Amino acid sequence: MAGSLLIRINVAIQRLELAIASVFTRRFPPDGFCLAGVDVQERLHQKPAFSLKDIVGDGFVWAVPTARRTIERRMKRRFGHPDYIWKMLKPKTNLRTCNVCGDDHLPGVLCPTCYKKVIEETKVMQDAIQQELQLSPVEKEVVVLYEGEKDGKPEEFFEGKRIVEIPKPRPAWFSKNLLQQTTQQPATTSDVKPSDLG
Repeated sequence: MAGSLLIRINVAIQRLELAIASVFTRRFPPDGFCLAGVDVQERLHQKPAFSLKDIVGDGFVWAVPTARRTIERRMKRRFGHPDYIWKMLKPKTNLRTCNVCGDDHLPGVLCPTCYKKVIEETKVMQDAIQQELQLSPVEKEVVVLYEGEKDGKPEEFFEGKRIVEIPKPRPAWFSKNLLQQTTQQPATTSDVKPSDLG
């Protein structure tokens, strides 16, 4: 950028010299300029080529933090300081109580205590499937059966399916037909009646 500025100043000074010489002497510029074979007017009107380096210069200075905030400053920003601005801890009033286990949790979030049971049961199912199937490709539908569930179904039901048996009874909260469509008619009212309160 500094180079472009110097070129412009140099051109302005040359134009000023030519103007002064033509006004006071009333003659053309000296013959030495004409014999050089350079078109002065063309050279004066040429703009220098656009260069990104002229704009950027030495580089950009972005607004980035130069030092890490200490833990004291972070805590002051979060909770304030008793001598200046004290941001009191506000108790949460939007907590929900789980109907199953009684633990509190945020609305729109699964109860973490109940979900731990689901995670553990899923891990047991994954381990059983891994032991049964090993590394062979899964080309058929895989059915996970708990203790005593194979007896209630006919043999035709399991044709073309790979069966993985888990030697324990099915948990009460884990329904058999989680993936099947419901057979009940849709409700006509929007009232919700609690169940199993007893």
